[in-house]
Amino acid sequence: MTGRAPVRVIPGGLHRDARGVVQHVNGFGFDRVDRFYTISPAATGEVRGWVGHLREWKWFFAVRGGFTLGVVQPRDWVAPSPDDRVELIPLRGNEPCVVEVPPGHYTAACAVGQDSTLLVFSSGQIAGAATDDYRLTPDFWPLSLQS
Repeated sequence: MTGRAPVRVIPGGLHRDARGVVQHVNGFGFDRVDRFYTISPAATGEVRGWVGHLREWKWFFAVRGGFTLGVVQPRDWVAPSPDDRVELIPLRGNEPCVVEVPPGHYTAACAVGQDSTLLVFSSGQIAGAATDDYRLTPDFWPLSLQS
């Protein structure tokens, strides 16, 4: 899978004043985004994923709480190996950033705090999503909760 775009963390920031807090990631643009959804796990420690895409881009943003995001670019898409390298990326609502994951990767997320919400943006319309959805068991690659 060489030659693909790398995973990229787009930093953001917080603005606090008497009116409250504004989270921002001004370096993120919506030009490739077609849809979005949120994930609010019932419990911490449960892995949601591993789901791969060969066409779709994904962008992840922790609205509240915290998550460990796992990203894998398998050496062999047809037969991924448990030995493929897992990149672990912490996402925290109080440290705004967007993680951009290009096609050719699997992702999984695990909440590390109560009342956590993850916002996920996707390229591609929902009608075509089923033809670009590759699923593995949640324990296929380790997803450490420590990050």
